[in-house]
Amino acid sequence: MDSPQPGMESGKQINDEEVKSVIEVMAASGKYWHDWDKLKGMLSFHLKQVLSDYPEAKMTIEQQQSCLEESLPELVKRLDDALNSFVEGPPFTLQRLCEILLDARNIYSKLSKLALALEKNLLVTSTLTISSDPYTIQHAATEAETETETKGSPVESNGVEPIASGGDADEVMAEAEVEDVMTVDMDTIEAIVRSSEAADTTPTSDS
Repeated sequence: MDSPQPGMESGKQINDEEVKSVIEVMAASGKYWHDWDKLKGMLSFHLKQVLSDYPEAKMTIEQQQSCLEESLPELVKRLDDALNSFVEGPPFTLQRLCEILLDARNIYSKLSKLALALEKNLLVTSTLTISSDPYTIQHAATEAETETETKGSPVESNGVEPIASGGDADEVMAEAEVEDVMTVDMDTIEAIVRSSEAADTTPTSDS
C-alpha cells in the first residue's frame, strides 16, 4: 500500500489519535522530536481539520467572503502555505500554535479570530531546533509542570500570548517575594523605632 502524503487531504490514513498525541506533547513541552517534514505534515493535516470544523465551513463561498474576506479554501491555502514556508524547523511559536489547534473552538468562537491567531503565530522568522531529550509523553508533561512552577510558561518567554497556568505560578512567586520584603521592612522599622525611643529618654543638658 502506498504511504500517505503528509498533510494531504487524501492522507486520511494518518492516525488522528497519533497526530493529536504528538501535538499534545509539543503543547506541553514546547519542544519537538520528529523529523520536521513529517511533523509539518501532521500539523497541516490537523490544521485543515480544525478549520473545517467551524460553522463558517458550511457557508456558501459568497457568505465566507463576506465574513472572512476570503473563501475557506483560500484561507486554508494561505495558512497552510505559511506553515510550509518553514523549511529548517518549526516556528518558535510552535507551543502556542499547538495549544490553539488542540482547543480552537473553546478559545475562538469565530473562524476569523482563529485565523488571525494562527496567522500571528505563523508570521515569524525564528525557528526551533529538534530536541535531543528522550521523547516520552510523561517526560514532556513533567518537564512542562516543572518549568511552570519555577519560571512560568515557556511560551511567555517567547513574547507570545502566555497561557493561564504560567500566570498563576508567577503570581504565587510574586506574593512570596513581597512577603519577604515586608518582613525585612518591618524589622528595619522596629529597629528605627527602638532607636528613636532610646534617644527620646536620654537626658539632655537643658533639663
